[in-house]
Amino acid sequence: MIAAGLMLAYVFGLLAHRVRVQPLVGYLVAGIVVGPFTPGFIADAALAAELAEIGVILLMFGVGLHFSLKDLMSVARIVVPGALLQIAIATLFGAGLGRLLGWTWQAGLVFGLALSVASTVVMVRAFQDRRLLDTERGRIAVGWLVVEDLIMVLALVLLPTAVMVASNDDVPLSRMIFQLFVTLVKVTIFVTVMLVVGRRVIPWLMHYTAHTGSRELFRLAVYAIAIGVAFGAAKLFGVSFALGAFFAGMVMRESNLSQQATEEALPLRDAFAVLFFVSVGMLFNPHVFVEAPLALAATVAIIVVGKAALSWAIVRMFRQSNSTALAVAAGRGQIGEFSFILIGLGISIEVIPPLARDLILGGAIISIVLNPLLFGLLVRRPHPEAHIPDATEPAEVPIPTTQSDHDVLVGYGRVGSLVGAALARSGGRMVVIETSEDSLERARRDGAEVFIGNAADPDILAAANLKQARRLFVTIPEAFEAGQVVQQARKTNPAIEILARAHSDAAVEHLHGLGASLVVLGEREIAERMLERAAES
Repeated sequence: MIAAGLMLAYVFGLLAHRVRVQPLVGYLVAGIVVGPFTPGFIADAALAAELAEIGVILLMFGVGLHFSLKDLMSVARIVVPGALLQIAIATLFGAGLGRLLGWTWQAGLVFGLALSVASTVVMVRAFQDRRLLDTERGRIAVGWLVVEDLIMVLALVLLPTAVMVASNDDVPLSRMIFQLFVTLVKVTIFVTVMLVVGRRVIPWLMHYTAHTGSRELFRLAVYAIAIGVAFGAAKLFGVSFALGAFFAGMVMRESNLSQQATEEALPLRDAFAVLFFVSVGMLFNPHVFVEAPLALAATVAIIVVGKAALSWAIVRMFRQSNSTALAVAAGRGQIGEFSFILIGLGISIEVIPPLARDLILGGAIISIVLNPLLFGLLVRRPHPEAHIPDATEPAEVPIPTTQSDHDVLVGYGRVGSLVGAALARSGGRMVVIETSEDSLERARRDGAEVFIGNAADPDILAAANLKQARRLFVTIPEAFEAGQVVQQARKTNPAIEILARAHSDAAVEHLHGLGASLVVLGEREIAERMLERAAES
């Protein structure tokens, strides 16, 4: 399953990239190829779903590593009523379509509830690709997901009882109220345990493991905590794997080793996220295009147009900027994991017809394929939220700096902050481009003018006024993204001095080839410094 899924995802992902569509479209096609509705090899759908769940766990764990309780509380006034309102109205849209198809109200409401919830993987990946996850838009989107997960946990617990209450007068309403009370108690206990006990135990475990000096054990600790907490949350407290992993990451953020933990989680996270899309493709039965084309079109319209428009209106209702509303709307215009779980439960308790499952799966495939296009239409390249000193409102486009003969720093993490602090001590003028609010705050304290967003975006790079800059420091570790920045900078200002970092000889050659004046390879510099010291003694 892993071999077929990853190899075919790679092949079709490359083909998708070649024809200028998102690679995830190729991953979905790979799933359809190994699914039960196409000839040839048929992969294990149950195993694929389990592997996809690991992808969801690692993804939400990574999100939690960048998301603090303070971030969650700062957007609670928007995301709690916003998520509730959006789910309620989207559920009614789906219920209305169900009634038009001749289903019962119970079937329509379950169908509508499945349409109301977005895919965690698709939404987070879209925000990550556009470097929006650490912005105000990203915090609202992630907070919305957390609230939605909590609501879906309650729905999964209450749905069987609610159906029995609706269809059989002998089942007392008190039973449903008791189920709701038990679920709320379990969720409350889980959150309390994570915030009280987890905030002490998990960072301590990470520090203890780091002190062993074994990178292998540290990496194992990251995966054990992410998957172990998610599994324990699901089995002991009845919450979702995704929600458990999110809280594990948010608690681990309390440790100053969270950045290293993020780097260790990335490789497996991306691989299993690919398997998630393959597993979705395996579920798709193309016969729904022939048997119910109008119903499928209406389902897709509710998901892509109805939910997006509804989310935009709700965010604007809370007086957020249009760019924030459009980004959240684009992220909500698809369905995913919980939709499949809900519809599967509905079929198992015989409350919805099999056609509902086909419409949900068809709607999921089409909406996931259309989601990058929706982002491109509403968010475009992404509109970075530009900041200048004392700026309080995100703008549609960055306001260019008026500085000249200044230094531009791309990235203000461990390397960039050391460079920036030294430049600040020498009295130099700086412009910093970053995606993390925490890093930007450090840059502000060092006296820099800052922009938040993707430095590879031509708009934000132009706002740094490279034509009149003295030097460009590219301190981000990602070689491909750094290469885009170097290439654009050299084209903009052929005379500018560009200093970059790299993690391999291939990256050094890559960045030199694109126009970097100096590329520093960390391991080589360490070795040379050691040899210098040895020669002095």
